[in-house]
Amino acid sequence: MAEQFGATSTTDEVLAGVDLRGKRILVTGVSAGLGVETARSLAAHGASVVGAARDLDKAARAVEAARRDAAAGGGGIDLVALDLASLASVRACADRLLDEGKPFDIVIANAGVMATPFGKTVDGFETQFGTNHIGHFVFVNRIASLLQSGGRVVALASSGHRFANVDLDDPNFERTAYDPFVAYGRSKTANILFAVAFDKRHQSRGVRAAAVHPGGIHTELARHMDEGQMAGLLDTINSQLASEGKPPFEFKSVPQGAATSVWVAAKASAQEIGGRYCENCHVSEVVADDVVITPISEGVRQYALDPANAEALWRKTEEWVGESF
Repeated sequence: MAEQFGATSTTDEVLAGVDLRGKRILVTGVSAGLGVETARSLAAHGASVVGAARDLDKAARAVEAARRDAAAGGGGIDLVALDLASLASVRACADRLLDEGKPFDIVIANAGVMATPFGKTVDGFETQFGTNHIGHFVFVNRIASLLQSGGRVVALASSGHRFANVDLDDPNFERTAYDPFVAYGRSKTANILFAVAFDKRHQSRGVRAAAVHPGGIHTELARHMDEGQMAGLLDTINSQLASEGKPPFEFKSVPQGAATSVWVAAKASAQEIGGRYCENCHVSEVVADDVVITPISEGVRQYALDPANAEALWRKTEEWVGESF
């Protein structure tokens, strides 16, 4: 009988008995929160982890304890500089990895920003779309040749994808009033669609991709939300839960939040997760776009897994960045 994991499972519970020695894994966003825990748990089970971060000094401090766990488990954590809001940095990091020529078994696109004030990346993309989608799109595609057969790509998405589908005609809010959560929703839908399209392109060579929702966790991701915004969001969620006779919302711990990432990366079967959206350590059900669901209910919107939508986004993104993959 297959092991059953769920919302309260932790990284170490998911990886119990898993030997990752000889595996090389890249994780973006290892300067805080989920990225650090993801890197720690994989390295503690023997993997050689390459952690990418914009601020290497901050990342070095953040993974200090994780490196001790890694050494005890036979793994290690090395760091590389990567600023996803700058395509020059993205391309430089990818080129460095390509020049090294060392293959990867898993790439986890973990880094991201949420609900930021309106702004633009170095290259002129709206901050959230440019960082969460554009940066990862170019980076992962550029190093795709390093992924070995049997490899996996894990794209960190969110239930926040329900805030909005992608807008291919106005991605930078030039004709639309800016809303930080709509922008976040667009970027997270894009992360899911990227996994769908990447999986389609690479499964013939044994490489699969999936999107992951980690759940609600207290991390630096919410640093752009003030206390009033967070309290209002929680009040709305708890009011809906109460109307359904359910208990109040509880945040996950960081090890619980990173559990689905490592489940998809190293535990679940490739056929099970390929091209899918996963949460709470299982593949999610598809929920019709017009069905009303609470913010924390499970499920993925149809538009986020639509192959035609994924292809359209892929082609548009290639146009925007001036590269074809």
